Amino acid sequence: MRNDSIFKTLFVALTVCIICSVVVSTTAVLLKPTQDEQKAIYEKKNILLAAGIVTADEMPADSEIDGLFENNVEEQLIEFATGESVPADKIDPATFDARKAAKDATLGEQIPAEADVAKIRRMAKYSKVYLKKTDGKLDRIVLPVYGKGLWSTMYGFLALDADGKTVRSISFYEDGETPGLGGEINNPNWQEKWIGKLAFNEQGEPSLEVIKGNVTDSTPNAQYKVDGISGATITARGVGDMIKFWLGDQGYGPYLDKLRAGGKLREGGQS
Repeated sequence: MRNDSIFKTLFVALTVCIICSVVVSTTAVLLKPTQDEQKAIYEKKNILLAAGIVTADEMPADSEIDGLFENNVEEQLIEFATGESVPADKIDPATFDARKAAKDATLGEQIPAEADVAKIRRMAKYSKVYLKKTDGKLDRIVLPVYGKGLWSTMYGFLALDADGKTVRSISFYEDGETPGLGGEINNPNWQEKWIGKLAFNEQGEPSLEVIKGNVTDSTPNAQYKVDGISGATITARGVGDMIKFWLGDQGYGPYLDKLRAGGKLREGGQS
């Protein structure tokens, strides 16, 4: 058979494709445990950052992350509808994945259109929350949040003070927003503008919002408002809607109410 025959060309191409696909598939399977481990470490790093236990400039080595997390953070799995903690014998917090659960018929649910201000359509019925304690006392509550921006779903953490209403930090660990525009949600200078803002008004209603333009001393109710992002109105609005959703009755509202009713939140707060 001639080397330049159509059959031989197709045979060689098919053989190369099969070999490459086997190599890629095998590599993916072999690397999955390492990838899962790195993903878990990355998530814990972001939780430690949100809790104020580490800083981005002085991030410990990966080998130290698990120890820091276990010694400083209390992880809980809570049910959104009731605000109650979920027993580990019912759902193991260590293996719970909120993204997968949202798609599950039993663990997830459809969000009513009129309530879906974060534009995520479905959500898990449960979520992990992270508590930082100092000398045995609650110091910071770290809540996972996510919602739609202009181009992507933005995933991050909102940290509240032990009073359950004063913002201590906001950060994002995954998004696909435009660099220099919507991507400014990752700018430390913008994130600092959230610190000390109040998430709830005197009636206990979620009131924190991102406005168009800048917050000034003359801005009415400035304590509930954060500067917008120039050229990224839709992304900024998405962040504000996301926070409103997750602090409401569909999200962590019942959980924070439980903490408050149980005397676990303190008055005042640190800004």
